[in-house]
Amino acid sequence: MLFLINSNKMFFLFILFFSTMISISANSWLGCWIGLEINLLSFIPLISNPNNLMNSEASLKYFLTQSIASINFLFLILMKMSIFNYDFSILINSSLLMKMGSTPFHFWFPNIMEGLSWLNCFILMTWQKISPMILLSYYFNINFIMFIMILNSIIGVIGSFNQNSIRKLMAFSSINNLGWLLSALLISETIWLLFFCMYSFLTLIMCYTFYMINIFFINQMFNYNLNFFIKISIMINFLSLGGLPPFLGFLSKWIVINFLMMNNLFIISFFFVMMSLIMIFIYIRIIYSSLLFYSFKFKWFKINIKNKYFYMINFFSLISLLGMIFSTFIII
Repeated sequence: MLFLINSNKMFFLFILFFSTMISISANSWLGCWIGLEINLLSFIPLISNPNNLMNSEASLKYFLTQSIASINFLFLILMKMSIFNYDFSILINSSLLMKMGSTPFHFWFPNIMEGLSWLNCFILMTWQKISPMILLSYYFNINFIMFIMILNSIIGVIGSFNQNSIRKLMAFSSINNLGWLLSALLISETIWLLFFCMYSFLTLIMCYTFYMINIFFINQMFNYNLNFFIKISIMINFLSLGGLPPFLGFLSKWIVINFLMMNNLFIISFFFVMMSLIMIFIYIRIIYSSLLFYSFKFKWFKINIKNKYFYMINFFSLISLLGMIFSTFIII
C-alpha cells in the first residue's frame, strides 16, 4: 500500500484522524467547524495524484462541495449565535448532510468515488461520515431527519440499478446504509456506534478484496480467472452488507428495526425492510452471474494472490458468515 510507504501520506492520514477527534470533542460550534475544515484539508492530499487525472478531478470536486457545505455551516452557526429565537436546525442539518453525502445532496458522492482508489473509497464511505453525524446528533430536527432517512434508503436502491462500476455501486450502498445509520443515531449513540462498526467492518472486507484482486467494474468479475473461494467471499459479504438474516450485517439492522417497531415507527420500518430486499436482489443478480461464469476461463490469464491475503479474506468472511452467533450475547 502506498500509504505505508509514503511518509507524507501517513502524516496527512494522522491529521485526518486527529481532525475528527477535534471536531467531535469541541466545546463550541466554531471548534466543530475548525475540525471539519482540517479534516477537509487533510483528505485532499490523500486523494490527489498528479499522475492520475481522475484522482485530480475527484479531489477538485470534493474540495468544492465540502467548501460550499462548510461555508453554509459557518454562516448558519454565526446566525444562530446572533439570532437566538429562530430555529436553524433544518438548515444546519442540511449542511451536515451535504458534507456526509446524504440525499438530496448526494450527487457529488458517486462521481467522486469513481475517481478514487479502494483505500480512499473506504475512508470516504466510513471515517468521513463520523464527524458530520456526531455533530448532527447534537442538534437535529427529528421530522426532517426521518424524511431524509426514508429518502436515503429509496435513492440508494434506485441508484444501484444498472450500475457497471463497483465503486458507484458501493457508493449507492453507502447512501442506503446512511438511512439506517441516521435512524440508529435517533435511537441512541450506542446503537449508532454498533451499526457503524459493523458497516465499517463489512466495507473494509469488500474494499480490501477488490483492492487485492484489482477490479473496479462488475464485468471484470465475469471474465477473470477468480478463485472460487474469492467469489464465495464476495457473495457472503455482499449479502451481509444487504442485511440477509444469517449474516453479520443483519444483526445491526435487526436491532434498529426492533427499536423502530417499539417506538411505533411502522412506516419507516416498512420502507427500510422493502428497500433492503431490493438491495439484496441487486447483489444476488451480480453474484449469480459471476458464479455462473466460473467455467468461463482464459488459460493465458492468471491472477496471483499471495496466500496470507487470501487466508485473511477467508477468515473475515467466516466472521461475517457466522455473525448471528453474536446475537446470543445481546439481550433486547
